[in-house]
Order: sequence, then structure tokens, then C-alpha cells
Amino acid sequence: MSTESSPRTRRSQRKQEPQESSGKQPSRRSRRVSAAGAQVGRTSADLQDRWRRLRESTAVTTEPAREAATGWWGRRVQPVLDVVSPLGWLVVSITIISWIAGLVFGWAEALIAGLVGIFLLLLAVGFILGRSSYQVELDLARSRVAVGDRAVGAIEVTNTADKALMPAAMELPVGRATAVFQLPRMRPGAVHEDLFTIPTNRRAVITVGPVRSVRQDPLSLLRRQLKWTEPEDLYVHPRTVALQGSSAGFIRDLEGLPTKDLSSADVSFHALRDYVPGDDRRHIHWKTVARTNKLMVRQFEETRRAHLALALSTNTSEYATENDFELAISVAASIGLEAFKEQRNLSIRSHAGPVHTETGRNMLDDMTRIEGKPLRKTSVDVARETADNVPNASVFFLITGDQPTAGDLRRATNHVPPGVRAFAVRCAHGLETQRANIGDLTVISIGDLQDLGLALRKAAA
Repeated sequence: MSTESSPRTRRSQRKQEPQESSGKQPSRRSRRVSAAGAQVGRTSADLQDRWRRLRESTAVTTEPAREAATGWWGRRVQPVLDVVSPLGWLVVSITIISWIAGLVFGWAEALIAGLVGIFLLLLAVGFILGRSSYQVELDLARSRVAVGDRAVGAIEVTNTADKALMPAAMELPVGRATAVFQLPRMRPGAVHEDLFTIPTNRRAVITVGPVRSVRQDPLSLLRRQLKWTEPEDLYVHPRTVALQGSSAGFIRDLEGLPTKDLSSADVSFHALRDYVPGDDRRHIHWKTVARTNKLMVRQFEETRRAHLALALSTNTSEYATENDFELAISVAASIGLEAFKEQRNLSIRSHAGPVHTETGRNMLDDMTRIEGKPLRKTSVDVARETADNVPNASVFFLITGDQPTAGDLRRATNHVPPGVRAFAVRCAHGLETQRANIGDLTVISIGDLQDLGLALRKAAA
């Protein structure tokens, strides 16, 4: 069979070649579309850049005007709007709707309702008008108390006007509550004093004040307030107990025997040893050298100053109840106060970070602010962070609830460096106060804050 193609076959092949090649290379039309798309993209990017620069320049130009408008609104308009109570805004809305309905539909009843609304608002304005001239002093007998202590304060109001002032009301916000004091009719220079007691059932930072006078109408449509004092903070510190240890102090008892690490320069003499090139010649014991005709140097026991490290778990999942968490706060605060009493270094750390321990007052203030919440981090994490941040600790306390297991406590204290005495304090109301050992870890169970001193003395024994 002949392999040569006929003329007709060759012509058909030549006709098909352009079609096949057209499928591989883009046509002029597709290239024009791509170029147009790229041009549109560049134009869009250019417009966006111009719009961004325009906004930035406009913001810079109009910033003074906006600040002035905001200041004017806050000084002039906002105080007027704050005078209207929610009930007052409801009356204003009903009045406007009634007038519109009466004028559009010719309803006489709606017009009458609008007139009644206007009358009530005008009547309310008459009650809030007037000028008051008071000198108010807010006096908290103590700004820091412990849970269960009595917190007492006083408000002293003096009429500094030249005429008598009509009866008025004074409000004192105390936390989320508000106390109301009624002022009688006061002659010029008259002084009125009221005492108040603040409940201190729970650890908290309570904002007291500001004292404000209130003028309002009988329906409470309009309410005008004037502030006379600045707010003050009342710290309700956690409950603490004094830890009565031995005459040397319980912290020194917890440290146990002195360290056996030897040093070439310290204050506690240990022994003499042969001189080694590089030793400080100031420590050569010349009397021994004269007697033995051999260079000898002093060797010392390394002394270590007590440094307490407290790791406090604020993960509420590790406590059975909220009261158990409060017990843990009280335990940590009691140990911290004893460290200050014995003039020892102290470091406290929780899941939220370090606690200020410059003074006992700062420590209690920070302990008052601590809040517990469910967390992913556990006692293991807070123990590791504390050990990493307090590498020179001599005594380590992990304070947590009764939910962590013995394995959890062991894993937590595995991060404590060797040579540091470690304690884990489990806090839960109803627990029997006892001591147990898990390897080198001493575990103390506390069911009542009053038993803390006894439990620590047993642990130090």
C-alpha cells in the first residue's frame, strides 16, 4: 500500500493546521481583553490610593473642628440630655407622636394628650431649676479593712450659700448599690452630718462615691445631678491569721538544716584546705602557714537568706466552691504577712502574673484584686512559672484547691529546683487538717484558716 497522501488529503491537512495552532496561542482579541483588564486594575488601585490620601488629608484638616464639636457636644448638649430620665424620654416621644397624629388626622384626643405631655415636662423643669451651694466632705474612717471588719464612713454637708436651702437628697454610690441621704432645710452656714456603714462580707475593692445632690420632679421625668466629691476606693482585704511559730520563726524552721554547699568567700567559717593556684590570697591562714610551712586557705559554708516563693492557683476549676478559693487567698496572704513580720524576702505569683510584695499593704491590695476564673492553665503551669521567675527561692509553696490529684501536685513541684523545700497546701472547707508526704513534697490539707499555724508547725517539724 502506498504511504503517499493524495492532493486532497494534503489540502485538508493544511486547512486544519491553522485551527490547531489557534488553540495553542492566544488570539488578538484575548490579548486585548487581558490588556484592558490590567488597565482597569491599575486604574482601580490608583483610585483607591488617591481616596486613601484624600481621607488622610481630610482627617488631618478636620481634626480640630471635630475635636471642637465633640467638646462642645460634651459640654453643652450631653449634660442637657442626661437630665432626661428614661421615663422622661418616653413622655417626650408620646407627646411628639400625639401632636403629629392630632394635626394630621384631626384627632382632638391626640392633641389633648400632647398638651398634657407638654404640661408635665414644663412642670418637671420647675422642680430641677435652682442653684445649690454646698461644701461636701466624704470621710472613710479606714480605707482598708479585712473581711468581716466594720467599715464606717461619714458625709458632712455645709450650706455655703447666703440664703437657706430647701430640703434635698444626696446620693452616695457604694459599689453597685446607692445610699440616699435626705437633707433638711438648711440655714446659711448650717452643717448636716450622716453616718453610714459598708458591709464587708466579701473580699473586694469597693468604689465609694462620688457624693452627688439630686433634684427631680415627683414623676421622675427629669433628674439633675451635681457631683460634690471624688470617688474613693475601699479595700476589703482577705481574712488573715497570725502564725505563731517557734522563737526563731516558723520560716526559719521550714528551711531546716543549713546548706552544705561550700564557698571560698562567705561569713560562716567551715575548715582549712590546701592552697590552689587562683585562690584569693586574702583568705590564706598565715598562722597555720607559719606552723606547718604549707599554704592553707579558709573555706566557708555558703549562707542563704530565706526567700519564700508562693504559687497561687486562680483556676476555679481546681476548687470545689468559691469559698474554698477565698480560703486559698487567705492562706497565701497569711503566709505572706508572716514573711514580712520576720523580714524575709517574698515573691508571690498567680496565673494572672506577679503580685506586688514591696510592702505588706501592697501585697494585700493586690491580693484583694485577684479574681478567680476557669482557665486552661493548672497548678502545674503556675508552679513552673513561679519556679522560673524566682530561681533563688529557699522555700516554695503551691497553694491550690482539693481537686488536683497527688500526681498533679507531684508534677507541679517537679519544676522546683533541687535543694528548695517544697510544700503544697490544699484548701477546702471541711477538710481534715493533716500532713502527708509525696516523695520530697510535703502536702498540707487545710479545712479552716485557724488551723494554718498548727499545720505549718507540724510540717516544719
